[in-house]
Amino acid sequence: MKYKFLISVLVFTLLLPSPALLAEQQEGGEPSDLTESAKSALLMEFDTGEIMYNEESSKRLPPASMTKIMTMLLVMEALDEGTITLDEKVRVSEHAASMGGTQIYLEPFEEMTVKDLLKAVAVASANDASVALAERIAATEEVFVEMMNEKAKSLGLKDTNFVNTTGLPAENHYSSAYDMAVMARELLKHEEITEYTKIYEDYLRKGTDDEFWLVNTNRLVKFYQGVDGLKTGYTSKAKYSLTATAKRDDMRMIAVVMGADTAKDRNKDITNMLDYAFGHYDVKRLFSKDDKVHEWEPLKSNSKIYASPKSNVSLLVKKGDSLEDYQTKIETKSNTWPVEKGDEVGKIKVVKDDEVVAEYPLIVMNDVKDANIWTLWKRSLKSIHRGK
Repeated sequence: MKYKFLISVLVFTLLLPSPALLAEQQEGGEPSDLTESAKSALLMEFDTGEIMYNEESSKRLPPASMTKIMTMLLVMEALDEGTITLDEKVRVSEHAASMGGTQIYLEPFEEMTVKDLLKAVAVASANDASVALAERIAATEEVFVEMMNEKAKSLGLKDTNFVNTTGLPAENHYSSAYDMAVMARELLKHEEITEYTKIYEDYLRKGTDDEFWLVNTNRLVKFYQGVDGLKTGYTSKAKYSLTATAKRDDMRMIAVVMGADTAKDRNKDITNMLDYAFGHYDVKRLFSKDDKVHEWEPLKSNSKIYASPKSNVSLLVKKGDSLEDYQTKIETKSNTWPVEKGDEVGKIKVVKDDEVVAEYPLIVMNDVKDANIWTLWKRSLKSIHRGK
């Protein structure tokens, strides 16, 4: 197949921070140690995936209820695939109802909607709701755990192994700050999840004798500007952990703390990292994921094909920096046919000094069908006339 590469060059000025961020920026006044109590920590920018702070982030530790980030990710994927719906009711098994720890006190054979179960997991970290959702999707918690580990492997996570869906203490159940950040980033691609994780308080079974008050275990949702998730964790062995996310303008941060001594210490470490990020950096968005950046009309298609980035194309810059040295190059396989909505048809490359520093896939935005005979005949006539 012949590929015709259309390259359009847009020039942007940028001073991109080094990956060895903190070590190289001491002269600029940024702190070298943002956490005090945590055994492990990580700060990541969502769009670019750039790591801005790293404190033993590959250390394997019990994640406690942060495990539910992966549980919620698989629930969101099941919703996208149509395996489950928000309004359908799930019948609670005796196994799910028997979960200890944080719970909403589901009764065996009680029915609750997927939406309310998901809310219970996201807001109140309910173990019984987590297992009920897992059993609805995979029939048993054990099979769902296999799905969790398969997903972790597909994300390239090397320091994660799950034994249950809840994070209740179990041998060989571990993760790391880096792996939790990657899971959180994947979950946040399902933007609607924050409609649940940002809730500070709500009720289940409202108006009944079994009304249950939900209060978010992540207090930063109420007390830190921009925080809209994501998941706390605590056991006596794991101590206090939190994977938090906050968004201001186009900049979304993911901050992970594991093994802090107290809830106050945990929140302080997270706050320090978020303050650092929002105080020193901005995200410059070059293209949004729904932007139409290229179009073409193959001879055999019934309409034009439009391409957009698969994800936001962004760059992380220090506050006050001007835009200057970087280029974006759009490369598309314009003769590709047939194609379907969602197919990858090229790339957006971010280039500096002839070196590619980032690549983002381009995908087809619209449904495209084969042209009918009448359309092909008209195009042939136009081609003949142009050739005269």
